Amino acid sequence: MKKVRVEDAVGMTLCHDITAMYDGFKGALFKRGHVIEAADIPRMLDIGKQTVFIWEPEAGEVHEEDAAARMAAAMPVAGAHYEGPSEGKMVLKAERAGMLRVNTALLRSLNSIGDITISTLPDHYPVAPGARIASMRIVPLVTQEAQIARLEALCKDNKVLDLLPYQPRKAGIIITGSEVYHGRIQDKFEAVARGKLSKYPCEIVGVAICDDDLDMLTGQARRLLDAGADLLIFSGGMSVDPDDLTPSAIRALGADVVSHGVPSQPGNMTLVAYLGDAAVLGVPGASIVMPTTIFDVVLPQIFAGVKFTKEELIGLGDGGLCQLCKSCHFPNCTFGRY
Repeated sequence: MKKVRVEDAVGMTLCHDITAMYDGFKGALFKRGHVIEAADIPRMLDIGKQTVFIWEPEAGEVHEEDAAARMAAAMPVAGAHYEGPSEGKMVLKAERAGMLRVNTALLRSLNSIGDITISTLPDHYPVAPGARIASMRIVPLVTQEAQIARLEALCKDNKVLDLLPYQPRKAGIIITGSEVYHGRIQDKFEAVARGKLSKYPCEIVGVAICDDDLDMLTGQARRLLDAGADLLIFSGGMSVDPDDLTPSAIRALGADVVSHGVPSQPGNMTLVAYLGDAAVLGVPGASIVMPTTIFDVVLPQIFAGVKFTKEELIGLGDGGLCQLCKSCHFPNCTFGRY
């Protein structure tokens, strides 16, 4: 590149976007490839642009927009598409709902390459169609070809980003508690569960209200499993009181309990287990009164078809404390990061 005074640049071709910010506008006032005219000079000076860069091709250098395009091509993501380049950036947007997975170790390696910068949503983040997932660019207007080639080599056999689609599931809901079973109080969990499950491709095959009775709990669970449920959600009976039998019932079914109790509030007493291909959740009562609990954090992963490990659940501690905002805006917050 060579730097030229704007007054001397008439007839020359810009090799970079010129960004302007005024009256709520932020964007490219002049695009790369624009041939500068005399009428452009006052507009450039008005935004403080006294010099511009004109491209002089040099061996071994890559322009910012070409670099961004090559970075995007090295990191394809099924269910998402790239937009750009614009102002030197490529932006990745989701085409479908799903859970974003980020190879954080590889991402760190890529961001350690000289001029390269790649920013993403957090790993395990639930995204909706149209959401911005990632953005990438180089810092200067040009970089060395070797840097882009290094990124391409690291990405050749490794996936940096993945958008896991939500898979259809059939859910069975089991509500526990003598006070509900005998009609002393009205159940409120079913409506909560239906509302949360409605965000996913889910069919509810049945709902059972059970007394604090181990045989009744296991019998209703097996009935729902026989009806095709591959997601069992138990509500109530999750604390340490003698009458709280839900964890015992889940174990009596033969489920493999990954963890009973997670370092997350609200939702400390959550139980996560698997019975073959079926996911089994024990959901504490906080989910009825709190807008967001660990229940909301585990559902995206379950519908994405990825099983939790003990280590992942332990990792909920960093980001596991809800800030109890007056207006909940989960998942756009610190809660549930792992």
